Amino acid sequence: MAQIAERFATYVQLEQGRSTNTVMAYSKDVASLIEFARERECESLGDIGIIELRGWLAQQRSAGLTSATIARRATAIRMFFAWALSQGHIDQDPASALVIPKVSKRLPHVLQQDQAERVMDRAVLRADDDSATHIRDQAILEILYASGIRVGELVGLNVTDIDNSRRTLRVLGKGSKERVVPYGAIAEDALDKYLSQARPQLANQHSGAAVFLGARGKRVDQRVVRTMVHQVLSSLEGMPDLGPHGLRHSAATHLIEGGADIRTVQEILGHASLATTQLYTHVSSERLHAVYEQAHPRA
Repeated sequence: MAQIAERFATYVQLEQGRSTNTVMAYSKDVASLIEFARERECESLGDIGIIELRGWLAQQRSAGLTSATIARRATAIRMFFAWALSQGHIDQDPASALVIPKVSKRLPHVLQQDQAERVMDRAVLRADDDSATHIRDQAILEILYASGIRVGELVGLNVTDIDNSRRTLRVLGKGSKERVVPYGAIAEDALDKYLSQARPQLANQHSGAAVFLGARGKRVDQRVVRTMVHQVLSSLEGMPDLGPHGLRHSAATHLIEGGADIRTVQEILGHASLATTQLYTHVSSERLHAVYEQAHPRA
């Protein structure tokens, strides 16, 4: 079963074009199921039936996992068994009868526009000490908020992906889909300062073409970026606890609040489905109603 699982991981990566993080997550999900099945004396993939699958899902619920996580794991298992059937590893697909838990689409938490300004002001203040990492952090925060790109897309940027004359970034999104994303003049200034002053201080023989570098000169890790964003926001009073994805949500919401066409926002964010982008119109609508109810005398 382990060898079949390894071939599935290769399929997900090469043929499905999924990200490294997705491949790792799906591999862990399959490994978890296989371990569960072996404990119940299933010696081959064909021994696993709907009872084992439902038992495995029940175990996930007992472990306190969220509905969203359970739904993702169930999706991974359904994909695994559908692939195994297509490859002749099993005669029938027990996962076809597996019900994926419904996940309610909660509206994303976002910064208000004045809060976003405060975050960027704090980044400028931190960078005033001329620390290479603080100058880098300012550029990262400005680019995340200006462009709405994902943290994985940000850390994957190479110097050749920057078109300063057009103020655009070429990013590699989910499913290895490439898109071009614009950024503004303030982000341009922060990025130029980083590239001219801070990056040369951080760079070494291991840096390659990576735009954003860590303290040891290698491509900066997503965890470093997440930690930094949380730290900057937590240093400001009354600020929600958001990470890089919160800045992405905020960028999208503020674009729509500013009158941007939803199809354009979809293209900027790299959403495959317009329905995903439409979540941000609901966020804007909710905030509009909240302001109305606070301000209007007959609300």
